[in-house]
Amino acid sequence: MREQQTPHFVGLDIGTSAVRCVVGVLDANDPTKISIIGCGKATNSGMRRGVIVHVDEVVEAASKAIESAERMAGVSIHHACVNINGSHVLGINSTGVVAISSANREISHDDRLRAEEAAAILQMPPNRKIIQIFPQNYSVDGQDNIKDPVGMQGVRLEVDTHIITVATPAMRALETVCEKLHLMPSNITVSALAAVEAVLDRSQKEAGTLVLDIGSGTTNMAIIEDGEIQYVGILPIGSNLLTNDLAIGLKTDLEIAELVKVKQASLELNKTRYSKITHEGKIHNFDGEDVTMITEARLDELFEYVEKELKKIQKSQKLPGGVVIVGGMSNLPGIAEFAKEKLQLPARTGSLQHATGMVDALKGAEYVTATGLAIVDMLTIPQNTYSAMPAKKSIHTFFTKFKNKIHY
Repeated sequence: MREQQTPHFVGLDIGTSAVRCVVGVLDANDPTKISIIGCGKATNSGMRRGVIVHVDEVVEAASKAIESAERMAGVSIHHACVNINGSHVLGINSTGVVAISSANREISHDDRLRAEEAAAILQMPPNRKIIQIFPQNYSVDGQDNIKDPVGMQGVRLEVDTHIITVATPAMRALETVCEKLHLMPSNITVSALAAVEAVLDRSQKEAGTLVLDIGSGTTNMAIIEDGEIQYVGILPIGSNLLTNDLAIGLKTDLEIAELVKVKQASLELNKTRYSKITHEGKIHNFDGEDVTMITEARLDELFEYVEKELKKIQKSQKLPGGVVIVGGMSNLPGIAEFAKEKLQLPARTGSLQHATGMVDALKGAEYVTATGLAIVDMLTIPQNTYSAMPAKKSIHTFFTKFKNKIHY
């Protein structure tokens, strides 16, 4: 495999039903965008609701996806930004306070970092680990809502943060997968946070927007407002439950129920009277109204859970940027209107905003997370870092070095 001279950036989306890999380079005309040069996908059977349960099966799927992306892009992949998933991922709000020690009381970059580190000093059980810290706003001697305090003068610096924590066993399983792939994770983040970078523009990040990434096993939620991450949560509900519901309700096999979900399920008003599916040369007929009723019931439950989460954090019906839906379920006809009705917010399906190149090959919503991870890879590490990276280095050391360098 020939090595590309231009620095390349990689996103590896390890999902419940599939692993997707996206490779990109800096866009020659717009260095703020990524130009996609390759992608790959492989079916994954080693996870349950976003959590790795069979390491070797996940490694096999990831290896196939990476090899496909390598062939298309003409590069060898040794690093990637990787996602971590599952309901064990929790977001916590925390505050850090430090005194300004310099003689002239001017706040330095080091002072800002000390305040963020102070916020990360939490009493947590030994089976949990911090993976990312998102500063929301700073306060200098009581003056609130400061976005960047560096250069200001004061005695006391305070920062409000949102901290993402994960279960240590889940992190270890992901690290084991990376080690078996001989892959250095440049960053590890949550799927919805990657999707934020892929589908939102600056005005949506400022106004207040919920990104809803509905995958096979889980639904990722991320709220960004005033340009800062305000909330991250993962619900243990995904499109696989709709497949199960259709299999039970229609009294059919799971394979056929999956085809019904992908090809016939809809939330639109013009419901089909009959649903016809061909599987292995045999035609299966179902009542279209039954398909729609089952689909509506499952999606209604999903958005009830989303609404409960919004109420918990006092964001129900308070996001001017509305809801942006990504993930495989965003292909369901009528889902944006359904979300609008259930959440009483503007809603739309997400599309890639900051990517060029082979975008058509990404098949829309399915590759949003992987593309977002590649964008995070581009934003996180300077272009000249990879050439200086040792061939073998502790994942913990490398990750700790870069985990706080994404600024939304």
